[in-house]
Amino acid sequence: MPKSIHRIFTQGLALSLILGHAAIAMAEGLSNVDYPNPLIEQRADPWIWKAADGFYYFIATVPEYDRIELRRAQTIRGLADAEPKTIWRKHENGPMSWHIWAPELHHINGRWYIYFAAGKAEAIWEIRMYVLENTAENPLDGTWVEKGPITTNWDTFSLDATTFEHRGVRYLVWAQHAPHIQGNTNLYIAAMKNPWTIQGEPVMLTRPEFDWEKQGYLVNEGPAVLHKNGRIFLTYSASATDANYCVGLLTADEDAPLLNPDSWKKSPTPVFKSAPEHGIYGPGHSCFTIAEDGRTDLLVYHARSYEKIEGNALENPDRHTRVQLLHWTQDGSPDFQEPRPDTPGSEVRQ
Repeated sequence: MPKSIHRIFTQGLALSLILGHAAIAMAEGLSNVDYPNPLIEQRADPWIWKAADGFYYFIATVPEYDRIELRRAQTIRGLADAEPKTIWRKHENGPMSWHIWAPELHHINGRWYIYFAAGKAEAIWEIRMYVLENTAENPLDGTWVEKGPITTNWDTFSLDATTFEHRGVRYLVWAQHAPHIQGNTNLYIAAMKNPWTIQGEPVMLTRPEFDWEKQGYLVNEGPAVLHKNGRIFLTYSASATDANYCVGLLTADEDAPLLNPDSWKKSPTPVFKSAPEHGIYGPGHSCFTIAEDGRTDLLVYHARSYEKIEGNALENPDRHTRVQLLHWTQDGSPDFQEPRPDTPGSEVRQ
């Protein structure tokens, strides 16, 4: 090979290697360097979604359990300083008057919807699922209209509704207590007639069966869906909301009938759990978003920065919103790894 051609070839190879390493570093740095950890303090059950308008929207459970806040920013980091707007408050009594939990924001057929759970002042543990609708272009504007409760087969404890569309069918996935099954909540899926109404028979996807799903309570809750690499990945949270809280995973082929429980494979071990060596405990109620580069997948979740909780875990406000890179294995499966430690110098309330 002539020296001039060899020099061009080696320079090109070196440049390719540099660019490749830079791309990897950029992907790693998006979450591990640029995003402070925690991102937003005292916000549990986080939901971050990049909408078609280019903004990131953030919604979560507030510690007072009395309202729904919404904020937006052009970057994920910007969400930390964005001014939250209260777009709905609990009723004084009756339905939707207590325990306002786990709101999610979705844009469906040109309209905005918020799914959330709530009890009532007269019976605070009669938690049910509800839907709000807004026709404004910007969900921080316009009027949020109550579309009513989501009705399922049983009038029992139910929460954590999420929705997704696959091949022209919209689905709802949620957690509910079944009166004929021992335990707290299982996960169910059903097709939807409209954004606040299911149709057909709900199908149970998973119930607590492994020891890691039964610590403190028998719980499967907090589902989130990600479609990638020819599969539908569905994460969920298990056990009590203390250091035992962790994340499980269901996987279905994208061509499989999603209303058939046999289409879903369940991981026998948690895919994301407490990392004492990093000082992070009880990671859960996760969701997914995309980084500013438009291609890097991110995991969003809440967790505490200490293990020991004084009093009732549900009355403890220190479940903080966190964001980190979602890795992928060679076979196209998500690799959650471990919760990363708090950013050095961050001031986390304890």
